[in-house]
Amino acid sequence: MEKFTKLTSRAVPLDTENIDTDQIIPARFLKATDKLGFGDNVFRDWRFHKDGSLNTTFALNNAKYRGSILVAGDNFGCGSSREHAAWALVDYGFNVIVSSFFADIFKGNALNNGLLPVQVSAAYLKKLMAHLQENPTSEIVVNLEAQSIETTVGTATFDIDPYKKTCMMNGYDDIDYLMSKKDQITAFEAQN
Repeated sequence: MEKFTKLTSRAVPLDTENIDTDQIIPARFLKATDKLGFGDNVFRDWRFHKDGSLNTTFALNNAKYRGSILVAGDNFGCGSSREHAAWALVDYGFNVIVSSFFADIFKGNALNNGLLPVQVSAAYLKKLMAHLQENPTSEIVVNLEAQSIETTVGTATFDIDPYKKTCMMNGYDDIDYLMSKKDQITAFEAQN
């Protein structure tokens, strides 16, 4: 994983609630076990019409919205436990998802894959969503160390598990974290 400390980016507003993992990456695209290439099919059934043509009204296809932050409606990542949803979002180019609620399994999968889920209040999300729809070039600053999100609609803080925060800030997966403690582990073992 790449280190994550602070990100300043434009955002894509996706004003839809209850986005489940099958909508993020439809089941028919889960045949691969390599993380690469899933971004091509993120939100596939919303990004494209049944005939394969581009759905120009969908937020990810709207040229005025760009950035590595997705701002989505409440209850993001509900449904199945497929880790492929996090893979697809990361492969597409998102580093942060902002919502007022995340399904627990999705949240864990996101953090394990270097995708930061930023949970804000419903009121803040509503103001941010409306602002981005009116001002698509606005930037958002996500500061992991301070656990804050700063926008022109104000600043909010978010919670994150301290262990996952350490991992993200250092670019560690679980094995990397253990390897970073190798000297301490060796010293402890030598005592016994």
